[in-house]
Amino acid sequence: MSRTDRLYALREELRRAGPAGRSAERLAEIFEVSVRTVKRDISALQHGGFPVRARPGPGGGYVVDAAATLPPVNFTDAEASGLAAAVNAHRGQPFDGHARAALTKVLGVMDAAARERADDLGRRIWIDHTDSPDDARIRRAVEQAVHERRVLSVHHRTEDGAEEATRIDPVFLGHTRGCWWVVGHCRSLGAIRWFRLDRITVARALSEAADDIPVDAVGMPPPTAASVSDG
Repeated sequence: MSRTDRLYALREELRRAGPAGRSAERLAEIFEVSVRTVKRDISALQHGGFPVRARPGPGGGYVVDAAATLPPVNFTDAEASGLAAAVNAHRGQPFDGHARAALTKVLGVMDAAARERADDLGRRIWIDHTDSPDDARIRRAVEQAVHERRVLSVHHRTEDGAEEATRIDPVFLGHTRGCWWVVGHCRSLGAIRWFRLDRITVARALSEAADDIPVDAVGMPPPTAASVSDG
């Protein structure tokens, strides 16, 4: 399990534990890592804004603030299966890990009967994963830069096969013509450019804050395109 996947799983384990919490020793046993690694992971979650705190004393451990848990929700089996289909169709693409974490939360708050019906329906939905997913390290760096509005340093191949290095103020991620693109202000050329994710060979989100460029600065999307928020 990669550290990123472990952090997602650790967060969900702490949510499931509820007010009882989990000790560092128990978490180390669950994830087959050292107690020191667990404490380092907890610190990373805290710095990322996840509201987990240490509860001292006998029977103490790590506890998630109750306000961070999902309130009672009612998902139908069809709704949950629809989410699962969307998440699985998106496997290996930008924000894939976040989508899977969200689906885990949804399934975790469903009652057992509804979850069983959702599982049964899910077995009747097949998705053939024939596309090669983008490099996970590159994808995570791009996600981080877009999400946290940070400058993205990339090496990428141009259409003629040449290798180019530049820094980007990312504006948005787009999917068109069968490819994912990160669109942003290229600091080398001083202009808005589109970079295909599968042509990026190296990517790193820098600590420097990116310039805040509105999506409208890129131009109007084609009539067939819409943001995720617009459905």
